[in-house]
Amino acid sequence: MDLALSLTGKIPTAKLSTDARLLLVTENVKQHHVDRALPWLASTGGSGDLTFLSPLLNAWDAAERGDQAAALSAINQIPAKSLLGPLRDEEQALILLKFHRPAEAEPFARRAIGAAGAREARVRLALADGFLAAGDRTRAAAMVDGMISDSAAARQRILAGKPTGEGINTTAEALSSVLTAFGAEVARLQHAAPPIGLVQVARYADPGNSGATALLGLLLDSQDRGDEALALLGAIPLDNALISQVRDVQVRILTHDKRFNEAYAIAAAAVQNPAAGLSDYSRLGDVLEAMDRHNEAADAFGRAVAVANAQGLKSELWPLLLLQASALEEANRWPEARTALQQALAIAPDEPVLLNFMGYAKLERGEDVDAAEAMIRKASQLAPDDASITDSLGWAQFKRGKTDEAIETLQKAAEKDPEQAEIQEHLGDALYTSGRRFEARFAWHAALVTAEDKVADRVKEKLASGLTPANAAP
Repeated sequence: MDLALSLTGKIPTAKLSTDARLLLVTENVKQHHVDRALPWLASTGGSGDLTFLSPLLNAWDAAERGDQAAALSAINQIPAKSLLGPLRDEEQALILLKFHRPAEAEPFARRAIGAAGAREARVRLALADGFLAAGDRTRAAAMVDGMISDSAAARQRILAGKPTGEGINTTAEALSSVLTAFGAEVARLQHAAPPIGLVQVARYADPGNSGATALLGLLLDSQDRGDEALALLGAIPLDNALISQVRDVQVRILTHDKRFNEAYAIAAAAVQNPAAGLSDYSRLGDVLEAMDRHNEAADAFGRAVAVANAQGLKSELWPLLLLQASALEEANRWPEARTALQQALAIAPDEPVLLNFMGYAKLERGEDVDAAEAMIRKASQLAPDDASITDSLGWAQFKRGKTDEAIETLQKAAEKDPEQAEIQEHLGDALYTSGRRFEARFAWHAALVTAEDKVADRVKEKLASGLTPANAAP
């Protein structure tokens, strides 16, 4: 960063990139010179206007100076439709908490949590620390209630009067949090190159922002810089309040690189902690599934289900039961898988992915074929743009002898997702059965582009010798 700051001084102002200007803003903020930071937000050259950040800097600068009225006035100047608009409730709550006004902060805090999306864990922890600093342990604990990741450990710390370390108390920390949120949104939309520079500036503003570090790890991995990402993430202490998110990123990178033993070591170590939670058991299940250790994966997901039940996390139950059912089915334990799916459907009877899974699995086994097709058809009506569900409907039609209807449905699925090997294989099988063998070979060749393992082997056999009962898709 010293080198980057030095280089910015040698570049004409009009040619500075957005990241460079944000770095200069951050440097001045860290030196407590917000007055010098603000001019760098103005549009220069073609790098865009950053003045939407001005109310944020003015609000926190006033708060740090103890000027409550000016701080709140600045927050109220954030337009609802500006880039900063979605974070206004969050900033309002944090400013009010800085001035020890927890009762007034609570409604803003609750709205902020509801709008946080993938940032929910860090927002909850930051607000909990704010309420704790304002002397309100009850509201602080309420902020972590319902938090899926590490909620028990976080609540225990808060109730003991110990901050989690995720509090936002300075202008630099507030700026870091906002830049991290923007970086995550840019990465999600994928309309541009990974915003590594933006996230690095966020980390420079607040080196303790572990959420920014976790995001940077993901961005580095997206550029095939997995070892750099793992080294970065490995430096985060195990007692960090967001260590669960850090482990998720580590395991994701290692699993993607097929370094399963290393991924398993991290996931298995996490569940040895007496405070292990839902996310820890679910993470272990994901790793075991990737290792084809399906029985153990089903057990891990079962423990996650038990934790969700114990903590009353009803919204998490059906996805966990679905994961458990998938592992059980892979382990050839269909009766248990069916039970798990029935439990999930009792919770979410109109969830398309559950209806599709149950219907498809029953169809494969010849169980209640009329009901099975009806389930898949309902799933398709609920999620008409889901290519996998459209594929299931087409395959159900094919299995029941409605070949022409099946081909039409499978072609729609292939148009929605031409890169999914299973869809192309199903389409090829249906076309071959109807006598359209040239078109079938075209579909099978398309399947081979992305097919792996058993699917690839089956498709190669079909291309070599045609469709037979031995190589037909299940």
